[in-house]
Amino acid sequence: MEQQHTFMSDGLKLSGVLHVPENRKPGARLPTFIVLHGFVGTKDKSHVEIIARMIADLGYCVFRMDFRGCGESEGARGEVRCFDQVADTRNAVTFLSGLEEVDPARIGVTGHSFGAAVAIFSAGVDERIACVVSFCGWGDGERKFRGQHPTPEAWEKFTGILEKGRKHKAETGESMWVSRFDVVPIPPELRVNLSPKAQFEVPVETAISMYNFRAEDVVASIAPRPLLLFHTAHDVITPMEQSIRLFEKAGANAELMIPTGMSHFPVSDEDRPHTQALVEAWLKKFFPVQFSDAS
Repeated sequence: MEQQHTFMSDGLKLSGVLHVPENRKPGARLPTFIVLHGFVGTKDKSHVEIIARMIADLGYCVFRMDFRGCGESEGARGEVRCFDQVADTRNAVTFLSGLEEVDPARIGVTGHSFGAAVAIFSAGVDERIACVVSFCGWGDGERKFRGQHPTPEAWEKFTGILEKGRKHKAETGESMWVSRFDVVPIPPELRVNLSPKAQFEVPVETAISMYNFRAEDVVASIAPRPLLLFHTAHDVITPMEQSIRLFEKAGANAELMIPTGMSHFPVSDEDRPHTQALVEAWLKKFFPVQFSDAS
């Protein structure tokens, strides 16, 4: 069962869909996951929607949402700022806590790629978040970008874009827009995994926001709440070392999984059964489905 919802975040109306298990009994409050989409993505027709349905199949309530400026949510298109997305996530926790289907003490957050970085940071600064599952996420924006633009020529081109964008903004007061693939390179053969509703140009300020974002700085604060860092061994989009470094800085009840034979999109059709089995086993141990009574 899917319910359409809207909620407010910093004066903007954001859009979300709540998945509720069909076998939920009246009055039962369920553990719930907020699912955060990736870089200028969307909650719909996307890899994050597949993740949402996978977790919903395990018996959880799941809330997939569009960040401000993305999908069906209000906000300037494509103007993604990391700390704005953290605010959106925390406001989603507040909203969900008031729904009759949701156990407010057991709200987890999961995300893919950029959404995973936001999920980790949000949990690091908000103790209401009870569990985190990160899929191919990152913890240090500058180091991530260095891994995504690995040659001297590629790094010079990328940092040149940032500097040109800063200069353009200072001189004109307007943003310089660039291709999303100049910010986060994605091989053409993997672009089929992007939502058709995703945005393909972003202002340079979006890249600068990502460059300065460091979930590593707060990941230790998640402990002892459970944290799963799931990162594919051959991820050619987000360097695997990002999750390794996050794990090194995390505290108790953090676990690192590095499965092989998968791309940056670990719940694509052929990979979903293996990913689901690994995630399901971890959730059964650290964040099992338990019903609480609304009364």
